[in-house]
Amino acid sequence: MHAIRGRLAALLLAVSAVVAGTVAPAEAGQQDDRRGWTGTWATAASEHYEVSGMSEVTVRMPVHTSVGGSSVRIRLTNAYATDQVTIGHATVGLRDGGAAVARPYDLRFGGKRTVTIPPGGQAVSDPVGLAVPALADLVVSLHLPGQVTHITDHWWAQQTVYWTDYGAGDHAADTAGDAYTWTTTSWPFLSGVDVTAPRTGSVVALGDSITDGSFSTADTNQRWPDLLSARLNACLPGAGVLNAGITSNRITAGTATNPSALDRLDRDVLSQPGARTLILFEGINDLGGASAEQIIAGMTEIADRAHQRRMRVVAATITPYKDFTWGGWTEETEARRQQVNAFVRDSGGVFDDYADFDQAVRDPADPRRLGAAYDSGDHLHPNDAGMKAFADSIDLTELGLGRGCS
Repeated sequence: MHAIRGRLAALLLAVSAVVAGTVAPAEAGQQDDRRGWTGTWATAASEHYEVSGMSEVTVRMPVHTSVGGSSVRIRLTNAYATDQVTIGHATVGLRDGGAAVARPYDLRFGGKRTVTIPPGGQAVSDPVGLAVPALADLVVSLHLPGQVTHITDHWWAQQTVYWTDYGAGDHAADTAGDAYTWTTTSWPFLSGVDVTAPRTGSVVALGDSITDGSFSTADTNQRWPDLLSARLNACLPGAGVLNAGITSNRITAGTATNPSALDRLDRDVLSQPGARTLILFEGINDLGGASAEQIIAGMTEIADRAHQRRMRVVAATITPYKDFTWGGWTEETEARRQQVNAFVRDSGGVFDDYADFDQAVRDPADPRRLGAAYDSGDHLHPNDAGMKAFADSIDLTELGLGRGCS
């Protein structure tokens, strides 16, 4: 059907205004904590593009929860658009396979069914009394009634997203998925799903394309944060795990729609509802253009800012990538990687703990290479087995969430 936009998948290494409120993101996050809100799913806006001829469409987005809760709300973003966007009708419900929803629940924004989000703005829905299970598939549907000219989204979602044809109208309340005739693999406008889950809290994974799940099996939730969530939520009361990975993200530099980890820390980590712990897994994209000292300084600043919010910080070592298909590895970048990893393993208190992702997936015969059993094929991005090795290497007791399990 309609192609939103052709994309050139140029793989690199490891490739606010609030609607109906004036509370700054950090302050809003603190208020959410007191009210028992915890993120159960999140993604980071990473792209903006123009469309033409789009109106009267509905998009249906499956998302995989982490922690469960007794009520639910959604967060929407128009972060990078130059025009406002209007949501005419939004629903949320448990998935019933494909694009079908068992029972869609209407969402409102400040008591109104329709919300208009200004350029650079965001919107948070009112809560709905839907009991959300842990590790379940929710579906968020958005009807876009007017002309849509710009879309802010998260690209490379590794998740099939369903659209109606242009002009099809409002199908947000449909239980069946028949009206959804074409698909993409990115999440437009949706930035988070929260549940009321007092005394739980969440872990935020800040990373690049490896954390984003690139080259893991699509539609199966095999990203390492998903697999960590399965471990955490096998224990009571569970915890949220929020994925703030963006393909090609760096610590020391960024672009307009792919800001550095330092520049997006407030938006994607510190303001997340219920955020208690940060897992920092970045730096591989910095190795070719920044010194080890600059990467370490950036990691230190991230940890300091998170600690100021009383969050625990667990850093992960940078994984090997010799023979990466698109190049970039040299003896010099390897020396930088080793220097950064030595700091992560012995940070002198900068981090509360570390996860040795490098050791978990490297080739014992040549530690500069990704082990064959964990290699997706490009010698940098792990496959599903590599994602599991990451999740299994994290000491749950060091996440500070009181899970009481191993």
